[in-house]
Amino acid sequence: MSRANSFSEKKLGGSNRIRPSDIELEDLDDSSVNDWNNPARMSPTLGELLKRVGDSTRIEGDLIPTTSEHRVIDMNEHGGGADDSLPSRSVPFVLSFNNLTYSVKVPTKMRLPTCFRRKNKLGDESLASSRPSTKTLLNNISGEAKDGEILAVLGASGSGKSTLIDAIANRIAKGSLKGTVTLNGEVLQSRLQKVISAYVMQDDLLYPMLTVEETLMFSAEFRLPRSLSKSKKKARVQALIDQLGLRNAANTVIGDEGHRGVSGGERRRVSIGTDIIHDPILLFLDEPTSGLDSTSAFMVIKVLQRIAQSGSIVMMSIHQPSYRILGLLDRVIFLSRGQTVFNGRPSNLPRFFEDFGHPIPENENKTEFALDFIREQEVSPAGTKSLVEFNKTWIYMNRKNSCTYSANAVDYRGLSLKEAISASISKGKLVSGATNNDPNFTSTMETFANPPWTEINVLNRRSLLNMKRMPELVGIRLGAVTITGFILATVFWHLDNSPRGLQERLGFFAFAMSTTYYTCAEALPVFLTEKFIFMRETAYNAYRRSSYVLSRAIVDLPALVLLSVAFAVITYWSVGLAGGFHGFLFFFLIILASFWAGSSFVTFLSSVISHVMVGYTVVVAVLAYFLLFSGFFMNRDRMPVYWLWFHYISLIKYPFEAVLQNEFADPNKCFINGAQIFDTTPLKGFPMELKEKLLKSISSTLGFELTPTTCVTTGMDILKDQGVTQLNKWNCLLITVAWGVFFRILFYFFLLIGSKNKRR
Repeated sequence: MSRANSFSEKKLGGSNRIRPSDIELEDLDDSSVNDWNNPARMSPTLGELLKRVGDSTRIEGDLIPTTSEHRVIDMNEHGGGADDSLPSRSVPFVLSFNNLTYSVKVPTKMRLPTCFRRKNKLGDESLASSRPSTKTLLNNISGEAKDGEILAVLGASGSGKSTLIDAIANRIAKGSLKGTVTLNGEVLQSRLQKVISAYVMQDDLLYPMLTVEETLMFSAEFRLPRSLSKSKKKARVQALIDQLGLRNAANTVIGDEGHRGVSGGERRRVSIGTDIIHDPILLFLDEPTSGLDSTSAFMVIKVLQRIAQSGSIVMMSIHQPSYRILGLLDRVIFLSRGQTVFNGRPSNLPRFFEDFGHPIPENENKTEFALDFIREQEVSPAGTKSLVEFNKTWIYMNRKNSCTYSANAVDYRGLSLKEAISASISKGKLVSGATNNDPNFTSTMETFANPPWTEINVLNRRSLLNMKRMPELVGIRLGAVTITGFILATVFWHLDNSPRGLQERLGFFAFAMSTTYYTCAEALPVFLTEKFIFMRETAYNAYRRSSYVLSRAIVDLPALVLLSVAFAVITYWSVGLAGGFHGFLFFFLIILASFWAGSSFVTFLSSVISHVMVGYTVVVAVLAYFLLFSGFFMNRDRMPVYWLWFHYISLIKYPFEAVLQNEFADPNKCFINGAQIFDTTPLKGFPMELKEKLLKSISSTLGFELTPTTCVTTGMDILKDQGVTQLNKWNCLLITVAWGVFFRILFYFFLLIGSKNKRR
C-alpha cells in the first residue's frame, strides 16, 4: 500500500491534520524535519488547553471575562507567568518496554492412586501432574510508546493484552516480572510512576448517586495540587467536561441498576476523566471500549486521541477496533498467547501480511483479517511460531533500511527524567503533588497531592452526599432497629423484681446486646460495593488508605448515634430498667459502643471476605459463638479452661456485663425476698401460711430470722452469681470502644496488605 493511501486512511479516521505519528521519518527531508521540530508546530499540553475557558462564569468571586477568543487562566496560585500565547512542549517522552516476560504457576491436580489412573493407547498412565508447573503469559515482548500517540494492544481473549498493560503500568509484582520499563531511557521507579500516570480499569467504578460534575470535582480535590484554589479546580473540571463531551450530562447522576443515569459511553468517559484530572504523562486503559456500541466506542477513542495530542502517552488494550477507530491509532501490537506477532503502525499491516505471503483482500477490514488469521494460525499444528519469527525479521529489516524513530535516537535535550517532568510541568502540565512554580521538582515531589485532613474532609463530603441521595441505606437499618426495639419493649413490658422478672431481665440484656451486633451485619455490603472504587483510587495515590479508614469511621458515627438513640429510647423505660436518667445515659452509651464495635468488626470482615453471602455466614456464625461464650448461658467459672480465651475475646461479654452492672449495682435494691425463694421450686403453689412455717423452720436451722419480707438476694448477689466481678461498667464500656478501634486498625492493615492491586 502506498504512503498516500495510508495518509488517506488516517484522514478518514477523523483526524484533519497530519500528526508526526502519521509520517515515518524516511518520508521527510531535512527541511521538513526541522520545520516539524519548530516549537510553534508542537501541540500544547492538556494543562495549557484546559486553561482556556470561553464561557462567561463567576467562580467564588473570580471573574472570568466574556470574550470571543480563548483566554488563558493562570493555574498558578501565585499568579505570574501566564501568557496569552501558549508555550510549546519542548520535551518529548518515550516509554520503552524491553523483553517483558511474565509466568504464573499452574496448580497441578492431585495424583490419583495407581488403580484409578487412566491409561492411553500405548499403555502409559495419563497423569494430570505431568502438566507444566508454569504458564507464560508474556514472552519477551518489547516496544515503545511516545507522547502524542495512542498505542493499542490487540489480540484474542487470553492473548495477554491486559497482562501487558498491567506489566507496563507497574501492576505486577517486581519479583514476578522480568524485563525493563523505561521512560526517556531511565527505569521508572514505582513511586514516581504513581505520580505521573493513571490507570483506567475496564469496569466503570463510580458512585451512582453523584452527578458527572460532582464526580469529577471530587477527583479534582483529591488529585490536583493543594496550591490551586477552589475556583481554579472548578475551572479545570469545567474545561475537562467540555473536552470529554459531557456538557449535556454534567448535572446527571451516574446511576446504577436501580437508578437511571448517564449512558454507557458517557459513564466510560467519566471514568477516564476521573483518572486524567491531574493531567498524567502516562495513561493506561484496559478495554476502554468494552460493552459500548460503535459510536460510543469511537467517541471514547476520539477523546483519548485529544488526550494524547495534549502531551500524554496513551496505551490501551482493545479487543477488535472498527475501521474508524483504527484510523485514530498510531501504533498497534498484536499478541498471540503472550507473543508479539505484529508491532508497528496500522498502515503497515497490509505490507506486513503481503510480505508474509497472505495479502489482505482489498475490501477487508485490516484488524478483522489480522485477528482471524492469527486465530487460524493458533489452532494449526505449527501454531504462530512462523508468524512470530517473521515479525522479528520484518522489524529488523525495516529498521535496517530506514531511520525508524527509536527510543535511543530521541533527543532528550540532555535532561534527566525528573528534570524533563519538571520542565513539562513548567509548560503547563498538571501533575499530582507538584506545583507549577516549583523550580526544584526533584526534591519536593510528593506522593500525595493533599495532606491527610484534606483527604478526610473530601471523603466525608463525598460519602455523606452519596448517603443523602440514598436514604434507604440508613432507613433500612433504622427500621430494623426500631422494629426490634418495639418487639423487645412489648415482650418485656415493665418487668417486676420477682425471680421470674430477674430471669427475664437477664434474657432481655443478652438478646438486646447481641441484637446490636447482628444489626451491624447489614453494613457488610457497604465496603464491598466501594472496595473496587477504593482500590482504583488508592492504586495511583488519590488519597491515603489511613484517610479512608478514618473517614469511614467518622461517616459511620452519626448513623450509629441515631440507631443507639432509637433503640435506647424505645426499650429503656418500656422494660422498666433501673437507674433513672443516669442509668439511661449509660445504657445509651453502651448501646452506642456495641454498635461501634459491631460496625468495626463487620467492616474489618468486609476487607477479608469478598463475597456478600460468605460474609453474612461468617458474621452470623462468629456472633453466635460470641453470644455462647458471653457468660449468659454459662458463667465464667463453669466454662472449660480451654475455652476461657474465647470468653475474653467475646464482643458481647463486655456490654452484657456493663448493662448488668448498670441494672444491679444498687446494693439496697432487693430482687428476691423470703416469700419468693419458693417461686422457682415446686412449692410455688403452696399457701402462704405453709411457706411461713417453712421459713421459720429454715430460720431455726440457719440460726437467723427469715421472714417473708426478708431480702434474700440483692443486685450485688446477682452480679456475683453471674460472675460479673472483675471489671466495673466503665471499664467494660472502654474495652468495648477499644474493640472497635482495634478492628478499625486491623481494617487499615488489611487494606494496606490486600489492596496493592498487583498481580503476583
